[in-house]
Amino acid sequence: MLPTLLKRTMAAEVKRVPIPPRGVDYRGKVVLAPMVRSGELPSRLLALQYGADLVWGPETIDRAMIGTTRRFNQESKTIEWCRLSSQGQKQPRADAEESVIYRMLPEKETNKLVFQIGTSDPERAVQAARLVAADVAGIDVNAGCPKPFSTSGGMGAALLRTPDKLCAILEALVQNITPEFHIGISVKIRILETAAETEALVRRLCGTGITGLTVHCRTTPMRPRERAIRGQLRMIAEICHEYGVACLMNGDVESKDQGRKLAEEFGADGVMIATAAEKNPSCFRSEADGGMLHWRDVVEQYLKTCMGVDNRFGNTKYLLAQMVPGKEKVHQAVNQGRSYTDMCRDLGLDHLVQQAKEADAKRGLDRPREKASKKGKANASALAAGGQMGQAREKSQHRKTLSERTVNAQPPAEPEPASVAV
Repeated sequence: MLPTLLKRTMAAEVKRVPIPPRGVDYRGKVVLAPMVRSGELPSRLLALQYGADLVWGPETIDRAMIGTTRRFNQESKTIEWCRLSSQGQKQPRADAEESVIYRMLPEKETNKLVFQIGTSDPERAVQAARLVAADVAGIDVNAGCPKPFSTSGGMGAALLRTPDKLCAILEALVQNITPEFHIGISVKIRILETAAETEALVRRLCGTGITGLTVHCRTTPMRPRERAIRGQLRMIAEICHEYGVACLMNGDVESKDQGRKLAEEFGADGVMIATAAEKNPSCFRSEADGGMLHWRDVVEQYLKTCMGVDNRFGNTKYLLAQMVPGKEKVHQAVNQGRSYTDMCRDLGLDHLVQQAKEADAKRGLDRPREKASKKGKANASALAAGGQMGQAREKSQHRKTLSERTVNAQPPAEPEPASVAV
């Protein structure tokens, strides 16, 4: 039997913007939100395995993608978009390290992955989107990130204050990317201070030709610790339906079943899960499938997935620290671990130790480390943010929850660049 949400959105009387041949319809979907680090490849694969219908990659800045080279990694079977790290210089040095800005696993993510772009310029947006559009199921514009690294460049939530620019970006993508690559364009926003302001904005956005709109039910100044505000949600959903645009809701959704109930209550077509997914991606399992799994089961699967796709250890370590509850004794050991082998031993996963040793040898984690200079640390997230990030910010962000940040500041435990950058 189809869930009530899906049955309602399949009703014949519902107006719909035509979905392009390679695009996806967001109606009836429960999806992984675009979060820094939670949008890395292993996290997306785990979300899909546990029941997510679609996954958003982390916001990636247009300037970071422009100039990348697409390649297929035969060993990991991933598609990677790479570039040489300039480390703040105008041109990369001859001996510059290569940074992988974005990657995907086509075997699992084809027709499931939505690329979210950070942009403030229609021409750059099209140029960057064209590099990935043939491989993804949709392009989503971030118009909700409240952090200075995004808003100072006129991106993210700053676009909510410049609706002419935001509409121009969406129209450029609809007019150039959709006809060429046959995928839909969507946008993710936050609510404005008043319902009238939000209504006016949503009407303009829906008139650009987008196929989907996600509303994060918080205003720009609000932070994740503040409860989501859903008072405007029904109005937003009704406007979207008037234009035939799918409406997804985001904010304080804890599980697939809860998300479906909220969507039905407020008239939304689908839901995004963010913070709950970074803590335990099995939140995408419905109660009918057994519900959420114990964190130990999830952590084991996560480690196997990370080693299977050659995930950067710094990212793996950070996500493990989110997944292992702070009250557990092993949490401190996870924070102090310096290799995959350390993690498997500390977590009692002896059957994975040999695989971990091989992964460590491949990445050089089994060798003594030399202290790298600050200038020499390649940081793919700095590339994706369009500039260098201070060490003080990196240190402070390491203590914040994932969903509170919009910059992928990797811990300096490993010198290689991040596999997916924001």
